[in-house]
Amino acid sequence: MSTAPSTSPDSGSAPTGGAPSDEAPQPDAAPAPARPRTWAPLRPLVLRLHFYAGVLVAPFLLVAAVTGFLYAASFPAEKVVYAHELTVPVGDAKLPISDQVAAARKAHPEGAVAAVRPSPEDDATTRVMLSGVEGVNEEYTLAVFVDPYTAEVRGSLEQYGSTGALPLRTWIDEFHRDLRLGETGRLYSELAASWLWVIALGGLVLWFSRRRARRKLRGTSGRRRTLGLHGTVGAWAAAGFLFLSATGLTWSQYTGANIDELRTSLGGATPSISASAGGDHSGHGASAAAGDAAHGVGLDKVLAAARAKGLGDPVEIVPPADAESTYVVKQIQRSWPTKGDSVAVDPATGEVTDELRFADYPVLAKLTRWGIDLHTGVLFGLVSQIALMLLALSLILLIVWGYRMWWQRGRGSAFGRPLPRGAWQQVPPQILVPLAVAAAVVGYFVPLLGITLLAFLAVDIVLGEIAHRRGRAEASR
Repeated sequence: MSTAPSTSPDSGSAPTGGAPSDEAPQPDAAPAPARPRTWAPLRPLVLRLHFYAGVLVAPFLLVAAVTGFLYAASFPAEKVVYAHELTVPVGDAKLPISDQVAAARKAHPEGAVAAVRPSPEDDATTRVMLSGVEGVNEEYTLAVFVDPYTAEVRGSLEQYGSTGALPLRTWIDEFHRDLRLGETGRLYSELAASWLWVIALGGLVLWFSRRRARRKLRGTSGRRRTLGLHGTVGAWAAAGFLFLSATGLTWSQYTGANIDELRTSLGGATPSISASAGGDHSGHGASAAAGDAAHGVGLDKVLAAARAKGLGDPVEIVPPADAESTYVVKQIQRSWPTKGDSVAVDPATGEVTDELRFADYPVLAKLTRWGIDLHTGVLFGLVSQIALMLLALSLILLIVWGYRMWWQRGRGSAFGRPLPRGAWQQVPPQILVPLAVAAAVVGYFVPLLGITLLAFLAVDIVLGEIAHRRGRAEASR
């Protein structure tokens, strides 16, 4: 993805004439009509947009890339840092879930049981998540880790989100998402995601528009070599950037709301299971308020009912929220193949009252689920985490090379002058008008892109008018 025109001799278009010929010219032969070059007036406009967007948005993208790299690396790091809490020696037989939860509650009687994740593997602990614990952010839970063979409590850690992020990954996730500044900080990541696809597409178009001879790196040096590295790496990584931008916008603050509204209108909203028990359950709701998961028939029978419906590990058991609610048991495997089935179990009878299968999700809901999970490095596990780290590293390199080209264009003593204004005036109306309409539609749907694009244009117009008046004043002296 180039940010400035090449200054090399071969930076122009291919010559129209051929090699000298020994054959005499034919006077009666009419010259072939020149083919119209639609791209020629567009290239300066795309180049200017790519340059300014890259220069101004690059700091936000750099933060997103660095924190994204760290987040992808935090998955394997988490397994090492919290190995004591996450793993246990394999024993002979696992204890009933109710006994494990009782041990966790004995060690941590505070708060209420929000969910239970039975040990999904032979060497994995059971997690008992407590909500309403003093000193723990209300958006988090306190995860108590229990040895499923001995009921020994191996520790407790704050946990965040549906992927069960522990403190290391949670801290990096929050910094990546909002710079740990809350809702206001989310604007940074949405701005980066809003512009990433524009910069990537612009760079891809510029790269393909260059002659094949200009893409060679061997034997080049200086700015031309930097341009070649920037363009080649950007072209290979462009598809990944487009994916990260699209999926990142899916759960952004403003564009994400527009996407959710669009999905709902198209019938692609994520369905939810009914947790209403129905009937008279007045004698079974008090224990839930007291924070005891042994509600009604108890956890063991609830888990057995879910197993009978084919829900294999890993699963999460959510106790009833009140006297009129059911247990909800849901699969929580986000890796491939995705396990996302869930059932509702009546606390009075232990019977399944509702089922929701991931296979029955609308296509848009499935694509959203997979897109988010791939963006966060969950869907294919270590493979996707390595791919995300490589993408983040390539974005960091592209930003460094982009600024370096700007510096080299100034001949190594200062940053080069911005690209000249007025590129849009060279674009034919039949192309410019549809582009402006498309930009307006996209800008409305992706607000931070539209607002900042208007700000760029306003500043550019003002600076252009100032320069124009200054030039007229100097000419009149």
